[in-house]
Amino acid sequence: MKELFRSLPWWVRWVAIPAIVLVVFGGLITSVLTWVMSLMFKILVCAALIALLIFLVRKFTASSSSGGGW
Repeated sequence: MKELFRSLPWWVRWVAIPAIVLVVFGGLITSVLTWVMSLMFKILVCAALIALLIFLVRKFTASSSSGGGW
């Protein structure tokens, strides 16, 4: 199999075969990449919200404890 692949011209190995793979699996590749990017964005938003919550809790607990309360 390797010798068959090596005997092909360079343009078949490096242009035609990848183009065929992209045409056949392009939709799958696009959907997987979209899903991964969406997941990464959601993780980033979740981390930012958690960091904001921690910041706000520390800010308000520090100000209420040093102010003497009500």
